[in-house]
Amino acid sequence: MEELFAAVAAFFVKIDWQLVAKGFRESLYMTLVSSAFAYAIGLPLGVVLAVTDSNGLRPVRWISTVLGVIINVLRSIPFLILLILVIPVTRAIVGTMVGSTATIVPLTISAAPFIARVVESSLKEVDAGVIQASRSMGASPMQIIWKVLLAEARPSLLVGASITVTTILAYSAMAGAVGGGGLGDVAIRYGYYRYQKEMMFTTVALLVVIVQVFQEVAMRLVRRVDRRL
Repeated sequence: MEELFAAVAAFFVKIDWQLVAKGFRESLYMTLVSSAFAYAIGLPLGVVLAVTDSNGLRPVRWISTVLGVIINVLRSIPFLILLILVIPVTRAIVGTMVGSTATIVPLTISAAPFIARVVESSLKEVDAGVIQASRSMGASPMQIIWKVLLAEARPSLLVGASITVTTILAYSAMAGAVGGGGLGDVAIRYGYYRYQKEMMFTTVALLVVIVQVFQEVAMRLVRRVDRRL
């Protein structure tokens, strides 16, 4: 038993906790800020996709087609490649191409199309009968969008949000390969390049904890707003 305690103590002593804490803060910062920006872009795009679809409230084929193609193209680009492609845009917006703040730009660009498709799918799951009932009562398209589509799709939107945030967190960890900061940067620079397995295991464990917290918060919110439960 004493040997076990000694091994555990030796494991924790080798960890640079200040560096890990800095990476933890940067990962949360990148994930939460880029999620907010991505939803500010992706949510309206998803609504437009659902509304202008052939079976939507206001079918407009050319808008749905053009927007769908643009979103599909952006979604098909691997994140690390997109990270490099948007370097000029990143430098123009934040003045640098490295660090956690710079990583928010490609994270937002990458996540927004994904969010748009998630929102579109959630809105299309709303019962058509509820929409028809709202129309028969004289509700305008904007009223149907705000008070019917988005309201009825809240549980599905929250589940999609938890998946999205987890995906953005994973992308932020990948950005560490090119100096993006966060736990991914710590894991690669210290855990991989310097063979400090303690740092690697610690960063992975923290990423798992963050994912579990996000998932649990989202599921609690879903249970609170889902009328079927």
